[in-house]
Amino acid sequence: MAVSWRSWLANEGSKHLFLFFWLSVNVWLFWKTFLLYYRGLQYYYLHQMLGLGLCVSRASASVLNFNCCLVLLPMCRVLLAFLRGSQKVASRKTRRLIDKSKTFHVTCGVTICIFSVLHVAAHLVNALNFSENYNEDFLALNAANYRGEDPRKLLFATVPGLTGVVMVLVLFLMCTASTYAIRVSNYDIFWYTHNLFFVFYMLLMLHVSGGVLKYQTNLEEHPPGCFNPNKTLRENMTAPKAFVEPFPDYTTEPFPEDLSVPEPFVQNNFMRICSEEPKFQSHFPETWFWISGPLCLYCVERLYRYIRSNKPVTITSVISHPSNVLEVRMIKDDFKARPGQYVILHCPRVSGLESHPFTLTMCPTDTKATFGVHLKVVGDWTERFRDLLLLHSNQDTEILPIFQQRRYPKLYVDGPFGSPFEESLNYEVSLCVAGGIGVTPFASVLNTLLDGWKRYKLRRLYFIWVCRDIESFRWFADLLCMLHNKLWQENRPDYINIQLYLSQTDGIQKIIGEKYQALNSRLLIGRPHWKLLFDEIAKCNRRKTIGVFCCGPNKISKILHKLSNSSNSYGTRFEYNKESFS
Repeated sequence: MAVSWRSWLANEGSKHLFLFFWLSVNVWLFWKTFLLYYRGLQYYYLHQMLGLGLCVSRASASVLNFNCCLVLLPMCRVLLAFLRGSQKVASRKTRRLIDKSKTFHVTCGVTICIFSVLHVAAHLVNALNFSENYNEDFLALNAANYRGEDPRKLLFATVPGLTGVVMVLVLFLMCTASTYAIRVSNYDIFWYTHNLFFVFYMLLMLHVSGGVLKYQTNLEEHPPGCFNPNKTLRENMTAPKAFVEPFPDYTTEPFPEDLSVPEPFVQNNFMRICSEEPKFQSHFPETWFWISGPLCLYCVERLYRYIRSNKPVTITSVISHPSNVLEVRMIKDDFKARPGQYVILHCPRVSGLESHPFTLTMCPTDTKATFGVHLKVVGDWTERFRDLLLLHSNQDTEILPIFQQRRYPKLYVDGPFGSPFEESLNYEVSLCVAGGIGVTPFASVLNTLLDGWKRYKLRRLYFIWVCRDIESFRWFADLLCMLHNKLWQENRPDYINIQLYLSQTDGIQKIIGEKYQALNSRLLIGRPHWKLLFDEIAKCNRRKTIGVFCCGPNKISKILHKLSNSSNSYGTRFEYNKESFS
């Protein structure tokens, strides 16, 4: 399959280029810091004591500071949603980069893990060198108290060592619980361990305040390796003859300022003269500069989100759909959202700490304030949530006026937040592919088109929905029929191309109900032939850029991603966008 370089660059290529750029930046930062500590005169004595362990530990620390600073920014969801919705980010390419915030967050996290291993290994070597290379001449520089001290004391009996050990444990828990297998099998473990990031950052603040590694402050008065005539000579040290003759009676009196040093002695740089003892000082914790800004920004955003979501929503209806899908419709004052966005639901009666994201399937408009979500009951949280909601409703589909509402449990909504599917209305042609419950992002788009499609750039929509059982299509069958009838009445039947695929059949091969005849004629058995589908779309939309949006299993996503990168003879370019379940 031939690859279109323009499509590859717009889709997968941008990711590879970014990863290469990110790796280059981190390697460059590591190397520059390594050379600074290897060649820097202010670290001469510390380098003599620790060797390359000093350079590696400080170089890896600079990379960790850089990544710990940036890893929080992709989690500032309100900021990202604002940038995506503002007119300042007018370029679609730039907005698509914002959609890669999760990838950027994961990249920073992996970088932190890799360089943390390097940092820990270097400090283990440093602890051993501090013990073995204890120097009585530079007491202020020693981290050990005496030669041969157990290096484990430096790790478990000092603030930098103990905080470092705990940070490694916290980071290990966060990394292992972030793997795909654990996120899918037990999301609670991922959620709880990931919230340990605050503990990690507090420990990081304490870790860098220990001041174990020090630098020399008086290089002018005491150049590294110089000879100090004001200090009593060591027993095993013989003074150069040039010094013995001018100072036959050597004392500890100050070095006479008017006495000249023999010129050959200075010119040949045999040994430079120093006027005072070396002075050492701990670095100001640079980590505070790196992480204080992003950490404060994240804390301010979380406070804003807490205040914004502090008032519970009003649940207007709860609808039980086939195949364990629940629809919740709500009203909230001053709530505004764009199609494709998602919200985070928090129900204290289900869990006091857990919150879960759900895509909006209905957005508020100028004429109605109701918004809603569809959630599939697949875990402990959704099961308890369903039981609480349906406990108060005998007729699940009944919608009552606000003043006659049942006593539903309190539900708090945080959001909305941006997602790649907001771009589906900004292409002239869009291909939307859904697998099962992955149809939810496109439901809000379809609801928006039902209210009016003329104000959007979108002029043709290909909607592909693949489900395992026929009953799943009933989730949004009414919406699809209403949109189909509306477009026919407006003489735009070609505006939307609906294709429904039933991958498994139990004998029933149509959606029951006379009003669903329009959908039954578009219902196909089996799976889509994706290559033929892309070729047909490219042929009908020559030399156009088509937005491809997928929300479903990874198998479908990989196929669409590969086809989006392939070239065609019609000059059509496909730009791939994906929403992930995990």
